[in-house]
Amino acid sequence: MLKMNQLVVGMLFFLSSLFSCQQKGDFESMNVEDFDALIQDEGMQRLDVRTLAEYSEGHIAKTININVMDDSFSSMADSLLQKDRPVAVYCRSGKRSKKAAAILSKKGYKVFELDKGFNSWQEAGKEIEK
Repeated sequence: MLKMNQLVVGMLFFLSSLFSCQQKGDFESMNVEDFDALIQDEGMQRLDVRTLAEYSEGHIAKTININVMDDSFSSMADSLLQKDRPVAVYCRSGKRSKKAAAILSKKGYKVFELDKGFNSWQEAGKEIEK
């Protein structure tokens, strides 16, 4: 009986850990190739959520820079982005962009996020501007 209880508790713990790792918010994470194809659409808003220093070192062309770690991120996004147009968002490695994507999607934006960030973009040899 004790082994059965341990097995059930172990299974519940395992299942709960799987679901706790899911992304928060209603947005789509994409690999480099899909993200690159997506941003070719002129109607797509491009958003870099890294610091200004990181952005200055290199970024994807035609992006707006709003640091997601800034307290005014939400209000700046509302003043610079249009809710009726989708947003393609990225950061350095994908962690901050997922945070930004969750914030924006909860505010009503349609959001697409570069899964492994600007690092993966550069590793794929994609074009950047400084």
